[in-house]
Amino acid sequence: MNIEQIHLLFKASTGVCTDTRNIIKNSLFFALKGDNFNGNKFAVKAIEDGSNYAIIDEEEYNTHPNCILVKNVLKTLQDLANYHRLQFDIPVLGITGSNGKTTSKELIGAVLSKKYNLLMTKGNLNNHIGVPLTLLQLNNTHRFAIIEMGASKPKDIKELVEIASPTHGIITNIGAAHLEGFGSLMGVINTKKELYDYISETNGVLFYNNDDEIL
Repeated sequence: MNIEQIHLLFKASTGVCTDTRNIIKNSLFFALKGDNFNGNKFAVKAIEDGSNYAIIDEEEYNTHPNCILVKNVLKTLQDLANYHRLQFDIPVLGITGSNGKTTSKELIGAVLSKKYNLLMTKGNLNNHIGVPLTLLQLNNTHRFAIIEMGASKPKDIKELVEIASPTHGIITNIGAAHLEGFGSLMGVINTKKELYDYISETNGVLFYNNDDEIL
């Protein structure tokens, strides 16, 4: 099943679930995996509890007609989020930085919400799972989106911008954060710069602090 077909199923659903403890009736369940859990094991339970379909990536758990087997559940979730986001011709502001991402998001959101019906990252759902889940909440009433993007290693921001396809970008600041993942300050700079690179390549709009030499 290709991403367009999965998107049709998504459009006919009530949304996306990734945790069988919080199943929404008529949703799509994505069987994500981590170091200590395997969502594939709970796919049938998710369907029995009310999900329309379960997206899985391990053949041994393909034991129900409403299971959909894909190569990689996480990649499918991300591809679905990008496909869904591209259905909307609205401004999408990507925000990253070593500090102040969430505060900046909340301040900018408080202003923009006076004029626009706004979709905005909730809490700090700013990673490779949180960004797709946020984008999949986009609907025809939204006129602007603010997507917070976090990073703990090189290429993290590149991955997130390719999911969110931002039209506008802000880096709040760049500092020596998460150096264990980046290796050096230059590693942080290069990763955050992935937002600038994407916005530049797509002829978008960057907002930057002209008093900050690094930015």
